[in-house]
Amino acid sequence: MPSEGKRRKSGSGIVPEAYKNLLHLWQNLGPLSDWITQQHDLLEKNGEHVRGGCSGMQEPPATPVARDELALRRHRFFSELLQVAQNTEHRVRFDPLGPRVHTGCSEIGDREEYLEQLVNRLENVTRRLEKVPVPLSVQTQETSVQVPSPKSTPAKSNSPTEDPPTQGSPTKESPRSSPDPVCSIEQIIPQQPISMSVIGYEDLLAGPVKEYLALSQKIGGDVAAHSNLVEKAFHFQLQFIHTAASRAAPASQSEHMALLQPMSAQIQQIQEFREKNRGSPFFNHLSAISESIPALGWVAVTPTPAPYVKEMNDAGQFYTNRVLKDWKEKDKIHIDWCKAWVQTLTDLQQYVRQHHTTGLVWGKTGTAPAGIPPPPPPSMPIGDIPLPMVNDDRSALFAQINQGEDITKNLKKVTSEMQTHKNPSLRSGPAPFKAPIIASVTPMKTVLSANAPIDKPSVFTRDGKKWLVEYQKGENLVVDNVEMNNVVYMFRCQDSTLTVKGKVNSVVMDSCRKSSVVFDSLVSSIEFVNCQSVQMQVLGKVPTISIDKTDGCQMYLSAESLNVELITSKSSEMNVMVPKTNGDYAEYPVPEQFKTTISQNGLNTTAVDSLG
Repeated sequence: MPSEGKRRKSGSGIVPEAYKNLLHLWQNLGPLSDWITQQHDLLEKNGEHVRGGCSGMQEPPATPVARDELALRRHRFFSELLQVAQNTEHRVRFDPLGPRVHTGCSEIGDREEYLEQLVNRLENVTRRLEKVPVPLSVQTQETSVQVPSPKSTPAKSNSPTEDPPTQGSPTKESPRSSPDPVCSIEQIIPQQPISMSVIGYEDLLAGPVKEYLALSQKIGGDVAAHSNLVEKAFHFQLQFIHTAASRAAPASQSEHMALLQPMSAQIQQIQEFREKNRGSPFFNHLSAISESIPALGWVAVTPTPAPYVKEMNDAGQFYTNRVLKDWKEKDKIHIDWCKAWVQTLTDLQQYVRQHHTTGLVWGKTGTAPAGIPPPPPPSMPIGDIPLPMVNDDRSALFAQINQGEDITKNLKKVTSEMQTHKNPSLRSGPAPFKAPIIASVTPMKTVLSANAPIDKPSVFTRDGKKWLVEYQKGENLVVDNVEMNNVVYMFRCQDSTLTVKGKVNSVVMDSCRKSSVVFDSLVSSIEFVNCQSVQMQVLGKVPTISIDKTDGCQMYLSAESLNVELITSKSSEMNVMVPKTNGDYAEYPVPEQFKTTISQNGLNTTAVDSLG
C-alpha cells in the first residue's frame, strides 16, 4: 500500500486517480473477493502454500499456452476494475484526520475510517491472489511430469501493511517483512493427478450414499447407528481405491489381505450389529444392509466384479421388500430409504462396470497419469514372424485376386482349334478321375460258419452262472448239479451230444454242426443261432424256441411242451415232432414261405403250404 505521503496531495485535498472510486469498486467486487478468500482458505487447508513462505505475483508458466491463459485472466480482471471505476463517480477529499467520502451530497461522516479499512482489505486480497500457485502439469503416456512455475522475487514496495485503524486515531504503519532470499529459487509445487476411478467413487459418495445416510439419520435409532458403520466402510473403500490407483498390485497374497483388512473388518462389524439387535423394530432395515453390504468386496473379485455387486443387491432386496410392505402405509421416509439404498448399489455396479470391468485396476508403478489412455502394444518385429507365415501361398492368391482390372490380362483366348465341340478329336481324352477306394480302418467281424474246421482246444467248464461248452468234437457230455439261474452255452461243437439234468434258465447253441441237446426243463427259452443239422429234445417244459440263421433243426417236444412258441428268422428245414398217444411222434414242418397282401388296414401275411 502506498505511504501516507504518497496517498495525499498537499494543498489540493484530492487523492491520486488510483484511489478515486475504491468504495464503489469494493461493493461491486463482492463475489470476486469471496472467491479469492475461498481459494486462500482451500490452500491453507490442503497445505499447498509455496514452501519457504514466498509471496508475490508469479511469472507466467513455461509453456506459451499457459502464459497466454494467465495473461488473458489478468486482462479480464483489470478490465473489470476499470469498467467499474469509470461507471461510478465520487468526490473524495482528505483532511489531517483522514479521508472523507462525499456520496454526492455535503454530509461528512465516519466513512473515512471505513474507507481505510476497505483499502487494507483490498491489499490483503491482492496479496492472497499473488500467493495462488498456477502449476502446469505436463503428462505423457509414460510419466506425469510437473513443470514448476518460476517465481521471481517480489519487488519491494514502499507501502506498508496497515492494521485497521481505530476511531479517532491516525493510521499506523508497520514495515513489511523483507522478502526471503529462498523465494528467488525455483520451487516445484507437487500436484498429484487424481485417477478417474477415484473421482467416480467420490461422486458415488456425494450422491446416493449421502442421500441414504441422511434418510437413516431421519429414521434414527438402530438404523442411524447402523448407517454410521456403513459410512465408515465406504470411506475405507475410498482409501483402498486411492491406494490402488497410486501403486502397483501387491506381490504377495498376504500383502493384499493386509490392505483389505480394515474394510473386511468393518463389513464384519456391520453384520454383527444386525445379530446383536434381532429384537429391534428395524430388524428388516438392518438385515437389508447386512445381506447386501458384502457388495463392497468386489475389489477382491475377478474377472466379473459387476455381476457380483448385482447379486448382492438382489440378496438384500428380499428384506427391502419387507420394509416396503411394513411401512408403505405408515411413513414415506422408509420407502425413500429403501430406494436410496438400492440406488446406491445400482450406481456402485455401474461404477465398477465402467472403471473396473474385469477387476480392480492397480497403478503400474507409482502414480499413474489420469485421463490418458494406455500406449498401444509394440508392433511385432519382422524377425519374430515365422518363415511359413511370410511365404504363405494364400498371400500370393489374395494378391492376384486384388489386381482389379489387370486380372484379365493373363487370360488366353480360346481359338476354334481349342474348342471340343468343333474338334471331335479333342473329345477323346483320359478317363474321368475316380476317387480311390479306401479300405475301412476297422475290420468287420467275421462270423465263422458251422462248417469251419475246429483248431482250438475244447472247453467244458463253469464260469459263475454260465456253463461253457466249446470246440467239442464227437463227445457226449453231461451237465448236472445245475441251478435255476444257470445258462448253458454251446459254441462250435461238432458231432456232439449234450445232456442237461435239472432245470436251468436257458440254453444257447451257437455255430454248432450235427450236434444235439437234451434237457429237462427251461425257465425262459432255447436258442439256435447259425447252426446246421441240429436237434433238440425236451423232457419237461420249454416256453419258447428261437431259431435264427439255421439250416436244419429237428425239435422233439414232450406232452408238457405243446404250448411252446416258435420264433424263426432266416432259417430252413425246421420240423417239430409232436408226441402221439401211442408213443410215436407226428412231424410238422415250420413254414418257410409267406404270402403278403395289401388291405385297407395294412399288410396281411400268411404262410404258404408246401404242395409236396
